[in-house]
Amino acid sequence: MLARIFGTAEPWSLLPLRIALGGIFIVHGSQKLFVFGFPGVAKYLIARGFHPAMFWAVVLILVELLGGIAILVGFMTRWAVALITIEMIVAIYRVVWRTGFFVPGVGVEFNIALIAACLTLLLAGAKRPSIDQGLPKEL
Repeated sequence: MLARIFGTAEPWSLLPLRIALGGIFIVHGSQKLFVFGFPGVAKYLIARGFHPAMFWAVVLILVELLGGIAILVGFMTRWAVALITIEMIVAIYRVVWRTGFFVPGVGVEFNIALIAACLTLLLAGAKRPSIDQGLPKEL
């Protein structure tokens, strides 16, 4: 019965995931940009051994903010989630792993869920509605 009701919605099936994932990264990127600023993020990165910290602060903020927007609207989605997946793997390896698996605090479980969501979009693409639908498949 549910297959009959929702079967025609399959092309739209990844839209809720894109909205949630894009929203999460837009908020995280916005917080880094508008609350902490480039110098604040660079200071955090210096404490974790990233050099040159200002360069990586700019990369981190742009990947999260612009990547989140790209995921939300479905523009070059596979590229956006690939970059965010790399960021999440680096975050696990360099920052989160030592804190353990569980939240509260910073646990690796949230990053794993974000990576799984990104990999889903990497494999499936944005589906509908998305800007990607009008782009050449090579992108």
